[in-house]
Amino acid sequence: MAKKERTDPVEASADASADLYDVATWEERTSFDGLAVAIYRLLAGSARWGTILLAFALLLAIGGLTAVSELPIGVLTVLSALPALALAAYVYRSDITTSEPLGLLVATFLLGVLTANFAAVLNSIAQPYFGALGFVGTIAFFFLVVAPVEETVKLLAVRLYAYSHDSFDSVLDGTVYGAMAGLGFAFIENALYISRGVGGTELDLGVGLIGAGGGIAFTRALAGPGHVIYSAFAGYYLGLAKFNPEHRGPIVVKGLLIAALIHAAYNSTVGVGSALLNAVIGLPPLAASLVYILLFDGVFALLLLRKIGAYRAAYRAARESEPVEEESLEPELTEFDG
Repeated sequence: MAKKERTDPVEASADASADLYDVATWEERTSFDGLAVAIYRLLAGSARWGTILLAFALLLAIGGLTAVSELPIGVLTVLSALPALALAAYVYRSDITTSEPLGLLVATFLLGVLTANFAAVLNSIAQPYFGALGFVGTIAFFFLVVAPVEETVKLLAVRLYAYSHDSFDSVLDGTVYGAMAGLGFAFIENALYISRGVGGTELDLGVGLIGAGGGIAFTRALAGPGHVIYSAFAGYYLGLAKFNPEHRGPIVVKGLLIAALIHAAYNSTVGVGSALLNAVIGLPPLAASLVYILLFDGVFALLLLRKIGAYRAAYRAARESEPVEEESLEPELTEFDG
């Protein structure tokens, strides 16, 4: 049973005709009230835009915009993002409710690009503190810093705009916008990796481009879908939180924990798993990585699709149980009826 919103004892006991303004209830009435409302809106808007501008400044500082603006690197980045784009498109198509506006999807993608820079900075600051601990430190870094930070900033991309939009009108919308934020994150991460991987190499748009950057682009293409899967999980729980405000905090935390644990597990096992496939089966290193990533992402993609499927089934059942207005049995009069 849904928990009712709490009310003050005075409001709960008062007659409906009682004016309890500024006693136990509040609404905007006076000019001073209007000033308070205006200041609050200004502060709320400033916080949102301040976050976006800070993220954009970080993007410039770490060279993300330069990397994307260089045509050869931009082409490799787009190619590397295609698998993640295909997965995000599939999640979008699985939304059985209303279609999401293209502008809102693009905005969430761009915010995913921007908020990724917070993770880049925080990861760089924290990494030296774990480096001295060797393998254990690396695993701890993945679980305590990389995964929680990256999943949080991707969810922030949804929270900054799409979450409060009228088009975010179902739990499943959280999955769609989470996937788009993950796509944006993967896009800029791929661009930075590719830019650094081919740094100092003269690139053109011919065969030389594939030769110089094809390997790193292929490797990044394997990593991209994971970001979509992780943030789609977190986004689902963000959507669930929106429509269960009495438990909003724990629901959001649950989604972030699920996404971060999957993410950290991937980071911690991809190297070892690929090496085992290489040693036991004799697969070449790149092929071993491909097989391991397909297996890992495949398992969690299926779990994600199962969750989406459960929502779709519940949605269909709810729609079928809605009362249907009976058509009038009386024939409509026409101009030929007497």
